Amino acid sequence: MQWLMLQQDKPEDYVIATGVQHSVRHFVELAAAELGITIAWQGSGVDETGVIAAIEGDRAAGARVGQTIVAVDPKYFRPTEVETLLGDPGKARTQLGWVPRTTLAELVREMVAHDLDKARRHALLKSHGFDVAISLE
Repeated sequence: MQWLMLQQDKPEDYVIATGVQHSVRHFVELAAAELGITIAWQGSGVDETGVIAAIEGDRAAGARVGQTIVAVDPKYFRPTEVETLLGDPGKARTQLGWVPRTTLAELVREMVAHDLDKARRHALLKSHGFDVAISLE
């Protein structure tokens, strides 16, 4: 998409999106599943949490059943929250012939694989006595 945008004679704005809407909950469930974790949702609204209901395999080292791994934090709310966010890639499709090729599941798989690799490297360094700064944000 970016390459196609840069090939245009006149700069324009394009929306890079799939046009398919997913919830944060669905994203979390996909990411957890990549680690063999099943999430149970408890509570509602700002009191909702995601708790580990089951773990399969060995990709979630250090995680335990019953552990809360997702919680709502109002500090991340937008000042003027909207009901729905959905990108329309119609202009990119029409003018550039672009269509998205990566599904949400594929994107999550890549993101989790990257983060898991990074966590393994950090663990290796720590096991050899190195201090490793880890961001929790």
